[in-house]
Amino acid sequence: MAFLKAFALASLAGFALAAVPEWGQCGGIGYTGDTACASGLVCTKQNDFYFQCLAGTATTTVSSTTTVKSSSSSSTVKSTTTTSGPAPTGFVTTSGTKFMLNGAKYTVVGSNAYWPALLGYSASDIDKAFADIAGSGATTVRTEGFNEVTSASGVYFHLWNGKTATVNTGSNGLGALDVLIASAKAHGIRVIIALTNNWSDFGGMDVYTQQLLGSGQPHDAFYTNPTVIAAFKTYVQAVVSRYVNEPTVMAWELANEPRCAGSNTQASSTCTPSTISTWAADISSFIKSIDKNHLVALGDEGFFNQPGSPDFVYQGTLGIDFTANMKISSLDFGTFHMYPESWGETANPDSQTWGNKWINDHATVMKSANKPVIMEEFGLTAASRNTTYASWYSTVVSSGLTGDLIWQAGSQLTNGPTPNDGYAIYPTDPVYQLMQSHAAALKARG
Repeated sequence: MAFLKAFALASLAGFALAAVPEWGQCGGIGYTGDTACASGLVCTKQNDFYFQCLAGTATTTVSSTTTVKSSSSSSTVKSTTTTSGPAPTGFVTTSGTKFMLNGAKYTVVGSNAYWPALLGYSASDIDKAFADIAGSGATTVRTEGFNEVTSASGVYFHLWNGKTATVNTGSNGLGALDVLIASAKAHGIRVIIALTNNWSDFGGMDVYTQQLLGSGQPHDAFYTNPTVIAAFKTYVQAVVSRYVNEPTVMAWELANEPRCAGSNTQASSTCTPSTISTWAADISSFIKSIDKNHLVALGDEGFFNQPGSPDFVYQGTLGIDFTANMKISSLDFGTFHMYPESWGETANPDSQTWGNKWINDHATVMKSANKPVIMEEFGLTAASRNTTYASWYSTVVSSGLTGDLIWQAGSQLTNGPTPNDGYAIYPTDPVYQLMQSHAAALKARG
C-alpha cells in the first residue's frame, strides 16, 4: 500500500549542542564535525566513513552531526518515560522459519506506522502512539526511513538540489527518526525500516531518476542505472550506518512495494521479475557489507511469477517473483502484502476465501525456502472487517506463517487523530481487541 501523505507538517526547532549525542556521527573519512561524544557515550568505528557515538543513556539527544553533504540543525529531546516492555537488547536473528532473540523465539506481530517521524509530532505524541501500539500486544512496528524532497520544508530526510543530494541529520531529518526509535525502545518494540518507496508518497524512487537522469525515464531505471544505484547506496549507507549498533532496529527493507512501474511512471519493455531480483541481491549484499547486525528484507508485496495464471498478482507482470526472491541469500526473510479490495480480488470485499489462500500460498513457499515470512501489510475498509480479520488471523496461526503487521496503527494525539486512510485501527476500534487476542495466540504458538 502506498504511504499516504498528510499535510501541515510542523518543523522541529534546533539548538546548538556541545557534544555529539547518541547515534550521532563523530568521525570518518571526509567528516569535519564534532568528535567529542556526550557523557557516557563512546565514539565507535562502524566503517572507515562512519564513526558513531554509542551507549545507552536516560535521554535521547537528536543528532547535530554533519555527514558529507548534510544539514547541521539540531535539538535535544527527552526520551520517552512510559515503558510497556523491556528495552530491546540483542539483535533479532533467524533460525529456519522463525525469528530468534537471545536464544528464544521472537514473535513478529504488530502494526505499520509510517507517520510518527514524518509529520512533526512531538516526542510526547510519539510516545502516546507507541504506548497505544504496545497495548495491542505488538512487538514490532514497520515504518519508513525515507523522505526525498526537492525543496526544504517541514520534515525531510533527503534533499535534492539538481543532481546533488543532501542527507538531513538535523532534528527535522534523521533526528526525528532518532526520537521514533527512542520511543519504540522505551516500549519494548522493535522497528522495521523501509529505505525508499516505489510510490511518490514522501519522494520515492522516481525522485532519484528524475533528478539524476531527467524526466521521461522509465520507473525501472531506478533498478538498473549505475548512477542511480550509486546514489541510493550513498543514502542507504548514511541511514544504516547511523543505527548499525542499535538493537531496536529489527530489520532494513530495501523499499516499500517495489514494482516495475511507479505512481506516475511506466515500466520499460525490458523490466521483468529478474530486474528487481538482481537489484535486490545487489542492495541487500551492500547493506550486509556495512551492517552485520541487522536482518534485511525486500519489502515487496509478495507477487508470484506464474505466467498464464488468471489472477494478475500471480502472473509476474508487476515485476516481483516471490519464490525466486526467497532464494536470495542476502535477504533474511520474505514479505507480502494483502489488499483484496484495492486489488479487485473479490466481488465481496469481506470474503475471506481469497485472503486465506493468499496467506497459505506464502506459507507454503516459506516452508520450502526455510526462511521466515511475514504478512507485513494487510487491510480492508469494509465495515465487517472484524470478522474477516479474525479469519485471516486464524489462518496465519494455523498455517505456521511467521508473523504479521496490520496496516495501520492509529492514535488520538494532542491535535487530533493520526492519519486515517480508511484502514487505521484506533484503540477504540473492535479490531484493536482482536489484535490483542491474536498477538497472544501467535506468541503462544510453538
